[in-house]
Amino acid sequence: MPSAVPLASQNYPLLNLFWTMLLIFIWVLWFFLLFRIIVDIFRSHDLSGWGKSGWLIFIIVLPFLGVFVYLIARGNSMAQRDQRQAEQADAAMRSYIQSTVATSTSSTAEELTKLAALKDQGLLTDAEFAAQKAKLLA
Repeated sequence: MPSAVPLASQNYPLLNLFWTMLLIFIWVLWFFLLFRIIVDIFRSHDLSGWGKSGWLIFIIVLPFLGVFVYLIARGNSMAQRDQRQAEQADAAMRSYIQSTVATSTSSTAEELTKLAALKDQGLLTDAEFAAQKAKLLA
């Protein structure tokens, strides 16, 4: 006589589900770390081509040992490369923002200078000048 309860619920209790989820989480973290180290190998400027290929072969052939040895041997320089790259990205963003702000500020200043020149020539009244100035500064 067949059982009324599905077979999966009999053989796979809740704690096994949590254990499986933990293993999947650790597996995903492992691959994240593995790819992160592979990217760091290629990003490193202090390694020669032979050094990069040696580390890559070591990590592919013996992944667990290779990753742990890489983290012990080059983990500190890995953090320094990350910090240097973040500083370069920040500097690039700041220079872009400053150049953008300087461009828009200079054009506003130029427009105000032109308006002042028109007012001095008598082509604009005080009310027109004030209205145009308020529009530019808004």
